[in-house]
Amino acid sequence: MRVRCIFVLDIFNGEVVHAQRGERERYRPIHLSSKLASSSLPLAVLESIAPQEVYVADLNSLRGLGENLSLINEISSKWPTMADAGLSNMDVIRRLEGAVPVLGTETASLDLMERAASSMPVVASVDMLGRSVIARDPALKLPPEEVIRRLNDIPLREVILLELDRVGTSIGIDPDFLRKMARLSSHPLLLGGGVKDPHDLALLESLGIGGALVATAVHNGSIPLEMIRD
Repeated sequence: MRVRCIFVLDIFNGEVVHAQRGERERYRPIHLSSKLASSSLPLAVLESIAPQEVYVADLNSLRGLGENLSLINEISSKWPTMADAGLSNMDVIRRLEGAVPVLGTETASLDLMERAASSMPVVASVDMLGRSVIARDPALKLPPEEVIRRLNDIPLREVILLELDRVGTSIGIDPDFLRKMARLSSHPLLLGGGVKDPHDLALLESLGIGGALVATAVHNGSIPLEMIRD
């Protein structure tokens, strides 16, 4: 079975932006760099690309600059969606009407992951810069390998390895690191950051990684549309 390709929308102030290396203040509207999107409005981008499933990052929420939850709910009413909206408590999680919540180490605590996963499908995200885990919760301020071991005890749907310094770079993947993480994890793993082409996707499958979050390689034409539509 081919590795899953999940199309990413990074949304800031109601527009899709081109994410690069986690430097969020430098992100620009996607239509300025995309070969496929003539608009940066999220619904227009999705209608032109027509992905099978979507991952949405609400950069307003993640930066403490408002939110795009109503837009995320509209997207999730039309496409299977998982959403990282800086979710830090159960009240905000419950405002997601259809999207599967992504609880990232950057904003969510280990306790919140445990509580949420006990009552609904939940995806955890191990957010990293330079292989150091970004976390507010001291229980998650550990090497990524140790975070994966802790997450093994929680009934999660899957876990994302989000390498923020590789996002938007198309520099490729690190097979040794990913092979090790796949062996440690009892959950299906998804990779976010650095995936450049179909060869990388095939390599992920051989390493035991279940899927990839992709955007830049779709917008620049390196990953053909049929790979995110099937």
